[in-house]
Amino acid sequence: MTDVLPNQTNRAIVEKEEMYRNIVEYSVEAIVIHVDYEIVYINESGAAFFRASKELLIGRDVLSVFQPASHEMIKKRIQKGMTGNELAPLIEEKVIRADGTTVEVELYCRPVIFGDRKAMQTVFRDISIRKETEKILRDREKLASIGQITAGIAHEVKNPLTAVKGFLQLLKESHSHPYLQTMENELDKALMTLQNLLQVSKPDLQDEPLVPIYFYKELESLMLLFQDKLYNVEVEMDLRDPEKWILGKKNLYLKAFFNLIKNALEAISEKGKIKIIHYCENQWIHIQVTDTGVGVPKEKLNMLGTPFFSSKADGTGLGLTQVYTTIHEHGGHISVDSKLGEGTTFYIRLPVNR
Repeated sequence: MTDVLPNQTNRAIVEKEEMYRNIVEYSVEAIVIHVDYEIVYINESGAAFFRASKELLIGRDVLSVFQPASHEMIKKRIQKGMTGNELAPLIEEKVIRADGTTVEVELYCRPVIFGDRKAMQTVFRDISIRKETEKILRDREKLASIGQITAGIAHEVKNPLTAVKGFLQLLKESHSHPYLQTMENELDKALMTLQNLLQVSKPDLQDEPLVPIYFYKELESLMLLFQDKLYNVEVEMDLRDPEKWILGKKNLYLKAFFNLIKNALEAISEKGKIKIIHYCENQWIHIQVTDTGVGVPKEKLNMLGTPFFSSKADGTGLGLTQVYTTIHEHGGHISVDSKLGEGTTFYIRLPVNR
């Protein structure tokens, strides 16, 4: 009778540990257990998340999945966690997967008993989609705020300039002077700039219907408009999935991609290359426009799409503002990568309808 209770107790402990292991193994979250920074266990979700087999990951230093700048902070959190039993606060970090890609995660640690020793359990939760969504919302809010301000300013400035142009035309009828025509030409440029500003700041005012747009065909047609500018520029078109389309305001989109291609051409001072890619993946149409132009400094990339910010000496930035506004208004996403002296790539993602 005295041997029965210990056996029952041991069996209960084993069953409890087995149940715990099964819960962890089949959890949808990436779970890593490590002792003295060495990974001693990782579940299936963790192996899939880090894009490597369990055999390759077990035995590795857990610090190696973090960026070097974070190692000391992570070590202190693990050391502090091992001395207590409380769940450490959530933190956000970037981790490096086996294939070299980095991803933003939310993670927390807590001490556990693994076998017969105390270990640290770390749970990794991928938050890259959430971060991307937050960035899109911030960009939209920024563009909306800029739109409200610029629309108000444009209206206030446009009215007196229109009056000046009217009086200038009357003056031309009674007096002849070459400077008057020059003044009128400059006024027309200013009024056109203000009109473009109003269009990009309030695109929803345009009552254009939503129609199916096949960018596979439209991108080819747009390139024909630049034939006179392509004598020193090589163009490569990699267009796939011709049957895919989106629902949108066609003229706004054509103007946006015209501005994007025009911007790419103007970035190339002498000889260069433009590559345009179109394909469909995971219910999104992906379009990339790459040039081998002058590039944009890294610290200025976040300013692209803002009215009156331009890397060109005579640019207003309104072309790219119209591009960003159109993409965001249609539920799409746009990002840019650029290296000074090497070129720029715009990455556009649009929701597919078929």
